[in-house]
Amino acid sequence: MKLGLFSMPLHDPIRPHHETYDEDLNILIKGDKLGFVESWIGQHFTLPWENMPAPDLFMAKALAVTEQMKLATGVTLLHYHNPVEIALRMAMFDHLAKGRFYFGIGSGASAEETKAFGIDVDSGSPRDRMNESIELILKLWTEDGPFDFKGKYFNSEMYAKMNDRQMWHHMKPYQDPHPPIAVAGTSPKSETLQVAGKKGWMPLSSAFVHSSFLPMQWEMVEQGAQEVGKTADRNSWRISREVYVANTSEQAKEDILNGPFADGFNNYWLYLIGNGPRGKKAFKINENIPDEALTPEYMLENFWIVGSPDEVTQKIKDLQDLTGGFGTLLTQTHDWGKDINKAYNSMELLSKEVLPAVNS
Repeated sequence: MKLGLFSMPLHDPIRPHHETYDEDLNILIKGDKLGFVESWIGQHFTLPWENMPAPDLFMAKALAVTEQMKLATGVTLLHYHNPVEIALRMAMFDHLAKGRFYFGIGSGASAEETKAFGIDVDSGSPRDRMNESIELILKLWTEDGPFDFKGKYFNSEMYAKMNDRQMWHHMKPYQDPHPPIAVAGTSPKSETLQVAGKKGWMPLSSAFVHSSFLPMQWEMVEQGAQEVGKTADRNSWRISREVYVANTSEQAKEDILNGPFADGFNNYWLYLIGNGPRGKKAFKINENIPDEALTPEYMLENFWIVGSPDEVTQKIKDLQDLTGGFGTLLTQTHDWGKDINKAYNSMELLSKEVLPAVNS
């Protein structure tokens, strides 16, 4: 198993943006030095807690201050973008990164964002727009032209190459034939992850999918792969979790129940997820749990991986046993502010004590 980071990011909206970007960047620098192999950067436009409308700009800055860590969009919301521009921007970034790049795509949307972009959801779902967009992006990445793409949502006409000095579609990715593509699954029987298995894309399980549902998600990946005569590779599977390690169990619990884990859950996630498609059921390990029981203490008991190095090691081993194994554990980043050294200490313990014990 390897370690990575998943940065929504997640910050209290009252904090200045420049300050939180510096904090996020320092987390990546720390992770890079500690051997975290990748970092996924989210994208949203009207969610103040997730202040990252242009992750590729942040990732470009991160390239200059990291050495080995791969950087990934987690995810690019394709339905809000013109696919020709995205194909060129991501190809350019791949060259800047010299292959240190994964292309995560998705169609997650809030009603506010959809309205802000003037998208008529009655004309087609965000997922339909995403599917058409990635079809065109892959065409641009793998074909020279000429072609005339006419879709329901996007059109593109590309001319044949005349010579290297004439105008033509010239920007292909650094990685051949293109950067690895990833999609995230947020429901137990995710059709998106089934598509990942079918197309050979990297599957990523959301931190808000309870561990008991993760085997179902992998079954969907395997099902998709089997449909086209392939075998799904567990090493490609990323699982995102809320993870925090302190020197003692008592300190770990105190830090998260009186810090950004609890603050983010009470003031953001409970509202955002609670008003989403599945509502607060997304947090419930059974339907009999009342809404008022959904507290940080409940999340600590049922979702979050928190404790001393020995406790967290055992919890991750239990997760491996439950799922049958996976490639990379992505730890969510948080809004630590003046307590950032607690996050650094957790990362140190994860990489130097927990990871070796898990892999022994």
